[in-house]
Amino acid sequence: MTLKLYDTYTRELRTFEPLHPPTVGLYTCGPTVYDYAHIGNLRTYIFEDVLRRVLEFNGYPVKHVTNITDVGHLTSDADVGEDKMEAGSRRTGKSAWEIAELYTQAFKDDIAHLNILEPTIWCQATAHIQEQIALVKCIEEQGYTYRTSDGIYFDTSRLSDYGYMARLDVEGLKAGARIDMAEKRNPTDFALWKFSPTDEQRQMEWDSPWGVGFPGWHIECSAMSAKYLGSFFDIHCGGEDHISVHHTNEIAQTQACYSTTLANFWLHGYFLQLNEAKMAKSAGEFLRLQTLIDQGYDPLAYRFFCLNAHYRSKLNFSWDGLDGAATALDRLRAVSHAWGAAGTPDAGFIERFTGHVNNDLNTPRAVALTWELSKSNLPAATKQATLYEFDRVLGLRLAQWEPSQETVPDEILTLVEQRSQARATKRWQEADTLRDQIQAAGYEVEDTPQGPRVHVRK
Repeated sequence: MTLKLYDTYTRELRTFEPLHPPTVGLYTCGPTVYDYAHIGNLRTYIFEDVLRRVLEFNGYPVKHVTNITDVGHLTSDADVGEDKMEAGSRRTGKSAWEIAELYTQAFKDDIAHLNILEPTIWCQATAHIQEQIALVKCIEEQGYTYRTSDGIYFDTSRLSDYGYMARLDVEGLKAGARIDMAEKRNPTDFALWKFSPTDEQRQMEWDSPWGVGFPGWHIECSAMSAKYLGSFFDIHCGGEDHISVHHTNEIAQTQACYSTTLANFWLHGYFLQLNEAKMAKSAGEFLRLQTLIDQGYDPLAYRFFCLNAHYRSKLNFSWDGLDGAATALDRLRAVSHAWGAAGTPDAGFIERFTGHVNNDLNTPRAVALTWELSKSNLPAATKQATLYEFDRVLGLRLAQWEPSQETVPDEILTLVEQRSQARATKRWQEADTLRDQIQAAGYEVEDTPQGPRVHVRK
């Protein structure tokens, strides 16, 4: 069944076919590790995980590369302000290298909690300085750079289609420029290599053909994606905030050096909002996944919450919404567990599910289909096998879930056993009386294909 994805570059739904079948090259912009990720960031990684799972569901092996930005991302996208890693170091009292390790591990812990598949390759910006220098040199040799007192800059006026993906009005930006241009020739020009300040000691700096300094934020992704996936690969992903600056500049750099747009498809996840405003670290108000865990939520309830909205739609976070997702996930788990062992998937449901996820990752429709499946008249074993196939994409770990083991007093277990014996010999009135005694003691007995299950009444 044809897979169609919305390409931000062309602004249309396009049929996906690998450039070098059967393998798909996928690059996803990773975290800047100066602080913890918030749940808005993690929504983007959930969307990218669904994309990878859908590709694999369609039979494509995926070479997935994710970067770790541990240098070069300034506090302003206009190439001014302090490096976020240096600022994070000052805030925490740890070295920039220490906080990079701390927040990288925290991010990896978060994605593990959310059952997000790890990439094939993790690549740190600081481990690929020479590749970034080589790319800047290539761009320089093609005549796209100029030098200022604080760095080497990309001259965006050299590209007639600069900003095409974001549909930037470059001339309008020039006419209405309100930013501090400093020595920049154009408002949209950006740093490829920044010189270390002469009046302070940076923790992260390297020698280069232009002097001691550090790479700009955008150059790392162009350099590392090209190294691992080639200068024109299948899919590049990120958040919607990457469209107008970071990804636009990645494309510009790659056009200058390799004459490609870097990726055949550009996909972007939309913001999670809190009280109708974008969730962002810079605002000083953000929720970590650990906050949800500390409040007693299963991290997969947040994943399920995100799956109920399309990745290209805004999603407003609320505790009521998360409660609803947690309740629904618990219900799906309990229903599935009661079905018992899996049999053979139903081809009709699989075809419909594939149609939904292959239509630009339509997870809300896919989730709705799981409830239709649960209410269907199919045999329990068929429903179980079909749901497990769905979960290859949904990533809810349904096959691994087990009900919590509660400590049930021996006297209650004795009543449960007596009730089972009464039912086995068709002494129905006695069985009902025993059930009433169990309930009166504060417990519920549930009959399943695997036998009776007893738990505290809610």
